[in-house]
Amino acid sequence: MLTPVRYRPEVTGWFTSTRTNNGNQCVEVRFDAGAVLVRDSKFRRDPANRDATEPVITVSAVEWTAFLDAVVGRAATRSAIEVESAADGGATLVHAGMRLTYTPGEWAAFVAGARDGEFDRIPLPA
Repeated sequence: MLTPVRYRPEVTGWFTSTRTNNGNQCVEVRFDAGAVLVRDSKFRRDPANRDATEPVITVSAVEWTAFLDAVVGRAATRSAIEVESAADGGATLVHAGMRLTYTPGEWAAFVAGARDGEFDRIPLPA
């Protein structure tokens, strides 16, 4: 029988890079056991938006690690999350038909945090 891989931290609330400018506009991430969820904080600031329609990208911890490796240049692997770079330095994340678009400042803060290891999932020994 296979034992599922566990990760540290196992579960978190939504969090952002420490490089984010006051948390108003940012890439938000949440760890939930073997899954990683990503959303855009700008969605929640618009009172016309409803929680039920909030776009959220969900990937496995393994897919997330490959994505981070690609974003920070640790490995030239293909990621389940595609990054479409904008001419102005912003980026759009694409996965399973979901699109999250970030400003240059948001994306720069996320990448800086990723380089610092703020979004890493660490596999725990079985």
